Amino acid sequence: MSDHIMNTYGRLPVSFVKGDGCYLFDDHGDAYLDALTGIAVCGLGHAHPAVADAVCKQAATLVHTSNLYGIPKQEKLADKLCELSSLERVFFCNSGAEANEAAIKIARRYGHNKDIKLPTIIVANKSFHGRTLSTLSATGNPKIQQGFEPLVPGFIHVDYNNMDAIKSACNNNDQVVAIMVEPVQGEGGLATPPESYLQDIRQFCNDNHYLMILDEIQTGVCRTGQWFAGQHSNVVPDIMTLAKGLGNGFPIGACLARGIAAETLTPGTHGSTFGGTPLACAAALATLEVMENNNLAQAAADLGEYFQQQFKHSLSDLIEQNIVVDIRGRGLMLGIELDRPCTELVKRALDKKLLINVTADSVIRLLPALITSREQADKIIQIVSELITELVNT
Repeated sequence: MSDHIMNTYGRLPVSFVKGDGCYLFDDHGDAYLDALTGIAVCGLGHAHPAVADAVCKQAATLVHTSNLYGIPKQEKLADKLCELSSLERVFFCNSGAEANEAAIKIARRYGHNKDIKLPTIIVANKSFHGRTLSTLSATGNPKIQQGFEPLVPGFIHVDYNNMDAIKSACNNNDQVVAIMVEPVQGEGGLATPPESYLQDIRQFCNDNHYLMILDEIQTGVCRTGQWFAGQHSNVVPDIMTLAKGLGNGFPIGACLARGIAAETLTPGTHGSTFGGTPLACAAALATLEVMENNNLAQAAADLGEYFQQQFKHSLSDLIEQNIVVDIRGRGLMLGIELDRPCTELVKRALDKKLLINVTADSVIRLLPALITSREQADKIIQIVSELITELVNT
């Protein structure tokens, strides 16, 4: 590892130089089955030919102009995202944090337009919205915030999946303008609420003229078995943010909005030099086309159900002993919660040529590609089940 790279990551002792479908290859030529996909980024797997072809053709044609001019592929991508989501307008950027920044700015400007002095957003404990100062402040994890105070004001944290906590925070508070949640908490341990949770938030926002913001950075783009996770609850938010899976590895973020939220930002109030370049939009359009043509939302739903069933079978003894506390998630966003810390399993899995993740110290997080085969799924299930059993018996 180079000494000239800032020490901001606890990197594993491996370097990948090539990808092919559900596999990554290190600099020694060894193949690793990828059940993490860059943390829910490469939904189509690695080096997908349609995305690679779109990027190559666009790079040879036009990489960048500026948002001072019309960008046809950006317009086409915006049209497609609005068609899929029932939202109305899109702001393009480069990452999930930037998309959430845009959402926060919309909510604040919406509040100021109503003469609210300190527009306040209700957010959830154990949430993760990004690492910029405002998204860091919105994030419900003190460990991530530590050392970056003073935090940006204007956020109230409440327990996730607790409608009473939201209502209590809003009581006698005339500064609240929005409620921002993840449909499934990715970094927060794969907390998966009932469908009624988002429905109740939607109704509460309607009743109080709040904006409902869904952070779908990790859950969006077919990952949970629908195009967007809010669709499991038949909920259309006022603002929705996307990134990770949108470009299948090419950096792109998007903030979608409807109604008054779609009209709040005006020329000069927000922008991005690299947001929505022809190259990024070409990658995203190719990604969405492959997903739509192959019905990968349904594939994710079906395979996710298979994963959960097979894990419940292979880990049944440990479930009975409450060592495996829960197996949860939606689609191919899966969590296995243990009764003990299990971060060491990441390295042990690497030794077995499998890439996984552990979040919240005790939840094994699996985010395999949407193109994962049953045979590959069985291999993931076998190795993870063995790793858990070995951990318990040591």
